[in-house]
Amino acid sequence: MSKVVTSLTNGTVKAVRALHMRKAREESGQFLAEGLKIVTEAVELGHAPKILMFGQDAADHPLLTRAIAATGMAGGEVIEVTRDILEKVSRRDNPQAVVAVFDQAFTPLQTLEPKAAGVWVALHRVRDPGNLGTIIRTADAAGCGGVILVGECCDPWSVEAVRATMGSIFAVPVAKASEVEFIAWRSDWPGSVVGTLLTADTDHRAADYARPTLILMGNEQAGLTPELAALCDVNVKIPMRGRADSLNLSVATGIMIYAAGD
Repeated sequence: MSKVVTSLTNGTVKAVRALHMRKAREESGQFLAEGLKIVTEAVELGHAPKILMFGQDAADHPLLTRAIAATGMAGGEVIEVTRDILEKVSRRDNPQAVVAVFDQAFTPLQTLEPKAAGVWVALHRVRDPGNLGTIIRTADAAGCGGVILVGECCDPWSVEAVRATMGSIFAVPVAKASEVEFIAWRSDWPGSVVGTLLTADTDHRAADYARPTLILMGNEQAGLTPELAALCDVNVKIPMRGRADSLNLSVATGIMIYAAGD
């Protein structure tokens, strides 16, 4: 079911390498995922690779055998490649032995069902793909309904973001919306919308998290804009007791997710 490719100039190898660039991902509607664990998560959740590349080190692994079968059944391409190709494709000196290409799958905003979960997350103009991927992973761990990207956010399908999700990108619905679309959609939210502000008076542990709760977080530098803060039923703060005056976005979001979920 597989073929062997050893040339770095192979057309498929070039196309897979190009998925490190946002333009290539947007044009193809595809993204790159690295590692047998992430690929296995995808297959178990019904997402078969369009292209599956593996090195000799992983050739006899039973999980790879399952991934190869799923790729073949879905009409995908299975390729055994050299370590040099894996290094080029992953842009790492110590590459994973398995990489795969998948179709992107944003969930349309209007199809989300708020009452399907107790907690949801919305992120406004998040810039760091590592933060975004970690938040998606945390949302998965906490059983959140989904993650909504508002405004111009970093790409959840970038290699860095996907890597940080550790496979949760396949488990958590991800929707995107402009500010105007989000504001209109929020007007029908059946529970509470809770934002975070350094200037807020309410402690995050004392807020009323009416279910379903939508946690709205601003970006890493500026936080929530006044316009989006005004959309919230309550804005809260996470107390800073040491010298640091703020938290990393993914850490703060994790705290809020679990506070709302208690």
